[in-house]
Amino acid sequence: MPLDPAYLAYAKRRHGMDHDLYPWSDMRARAPLAWPEGKTVAVWITVDLEWFPITPADQPFRAPGHMQTSYPDFRHYTAREYGTRVGLYRLLDAFAKVDARVSVAANGAIAERYPSIIRDVVAAGHEIIAHSTDMNGTIAGGMPEADERALIAGALDALEEVAGTRPRGWLSIARSQSFATPRLLAEAGLDYMCDWVNDELPYRFHTTAGDLVNLPLSHELSDRQILVAQQHGVDSYVEQMLDAHDLLAREAETWGGRMLALNVTPYILGLPYRIGAFERLLAELAARPGTWFARGDAIVDAAKGAI
Repeated sequence: MPLDPAYLAYAKRRHGMDHDLYPWSDMRARAPLAWPEGKTVAVWITVDLEWFPITPADQPFRAPGHMQTSYPDFRHYTAREYGTRVGLYRLLDAFAKVDARVSVAANGAIAERYPSIIRDVVAAGHEIIAHSTDMNGTIAGGMPEADERALIAGALDALEEVAGTRPRGWLSIARSQSFATPRLLAEAGLDYMCDWVNDELPYRFHTTAGDLVNLPLSHELSDRQILVAQQHGVDSYVEQMLDAHDLLAREAETWGGRMLALNVTPYILGLPYRIGAFERLLAELAARPGTWFARGDAIVDAAKGAI
């Protein structure tokens, strides 16, 4: 039985998503981006600095990496805490060796519970971006808008109080949003978010509260995905990151500046049998003349005129 022709008459049938947040775009047809000092690949490292309550909240969903065994789950709780006590400081030392500036996506609870950590990150020249209130602060469709607005404000306020400046960027837990999230982030005065992973370059988002930039933070290149979910060795992780960089550098010769987004976790990469390989990765990236280690806010500022 043939379909009624009206079945195909859909007002939003077009390239891209069924929304007006951004237009579909061919990566080869965009205005080329020019990074500072003629650099070709912006290496954007984002560190997830998280506090996991010992009792997980499963609404709207349990955050990745949260407690897994019967309460009280001290094994996973203290393994996560290793990241704030040990792993983060190994990462900060590694960044200092190559003079890299990075973005640190911090829960508001880190500022409230361990303010010295936030002060140490800022003193080292890194950027703080907001990563919800704590790892129970997940967002998903169906969340009351007032609750989501309060969660965003709570995270921003807690981080600003200690860091001294209000975060410009936002990373949701598990990169999960509701339909209202981009508008609420723009309403809160944020310049960019990191949740939509459909690109390797920044692009502009349009909301009824104003525009903001999406700076895609790759899930596929994250240490959690490669080392934990896929169970690759750390040497394989390093090889994959270098391969990604080299391909992007080749693309940059034709299409302008490219971006390599690395999402790293202190309690994963900060372990003693992994940190040496990560330091080697940073050294090899630094040795490539086109590498620009950049904070998220610097990438957004450099790209704004062309997106």
